[in-house]
Amino acid sequence: MSLELSEPLAATAATASTWLLLEQAGPWGAKALVESHLETAVGAALEAAAAGSGVRVALVRSPGRHADARPQDRHRVVVAHTVPGRSWVRRWSVADPAELLGLDFAALGAGVHGGLGVEHDGGPLALVCTNGRRDRCCALLGRPLAAELAASGLGEVWEVTHLGGHRFSPTMLVLPFGYAYGRLSGAAAKEVLASTAAGHTVPEFSRGRSCWDRPGQAAEHAVRLAVGETAAEALTVRQTAVGGGWSVEVRHVDGRGWRVPVTAGVSEPPRPESCGKAAGLPSRMVAGPVERL
Repeated sequence: MSLELSEPLAATAATASTWLLLEQAGPWGAKALVESHLETAVGAALEAAAAGSGVRVALVRSPGRHADARPQDRHRVVVAHTVPGRSWVRRWSVADPAELLGLDFAALGAGVHGGLGVEHDGGPLALVCTNGRRDRCCALLGRPLAAELAASGLGEVWEVTHLGGHRFSPTMLVLPFGYAYGRLSGAAAKEVLASTAAGHTVPEFSRGRSCWDRPGQAAEHAVRLAVGETAAEALTVRQTAVGGGWSVEVRHVDGRGWRVPVTAGVSEPPRPESCGKAAGLPSRMVAGPVERL
C-alpha cells in the first residue's frame, strides 16, 4: 500500500552513526538479539550497552537456507562508522559473542575504533533485511533479493535482522556510507551497489544516510535533488530545532551551503507500517524550499 500511495522513501532510515554487525547463523525471532541461537543474556546485554551510544547492533547471516544447526565455532563481526569524511569499516571474528561486551560503545559511536580488527578493503557491504518473524514482507521480498545480489558478485551480501521501514521492502543498507534504500528490484539494487563502489549514492531509492537524524536525512535528500549531487561523501548536515520543526544547514565539500526548513507530519490516508499490521499514520519529514547560502 505504501507504494500504491506513493509514500516518499526519503528520511525513513534507521538512525545510527555506527553499525555493529554480529554473524549469527540459524533462525531469528522478531526480537532477534534475544530470540536466536545467540545467548539471550548476551543479546540483551549488547542491546543495553549500545543504548544511547550511537551504535546499532544487528545480527547478520549469509544468504541462503537457514537450517536450525549449531554450534557455530566462530562469529564474524563487522563494525562500520558512517559519518561523511570519517567513515570506516573494521572486521574480525570471535569465538564467543560475549567478547563484544568489552567494546567501548561510546568511542565506537563517536567514530573511534582504536585499531579493532582489520580494515575492510573489499567492495560494498550490502545488508538486506530478511527477518520474516519481524515482518513477512522482509522474508518474501528480501531473501530472493539477497540471493540474487550474492550471485552477482557486486559486493559482499548479508541478510540482516532489522532495518526498519518494512513497508518499503525489500530494504537494504549499504556500507561504508550507511545509506538505506527501499523498494528495490534486483536491477535497482545492483545499480546501488555499483554506484556505492564508485563512491556515489542513488537518491531515487534512498531512504537516507543513517548517521543523520530524520530531519537531516530529509534536508540532505532535498539538496541532492535540487543540485543533482550524488557523491556519497559530498554533503554534511547540521540541524537546529526551530519552533515546531528544524532548520538544517547542508554543506558541500566544495564550500557551497544551503538552508532547508523541515517539519514533521504524517502520511495519509492510513496504511500499515508493517505487513499484516493494522493501518496507522506513519510519521514523515517535509523538507523545503532549499535556500542557497
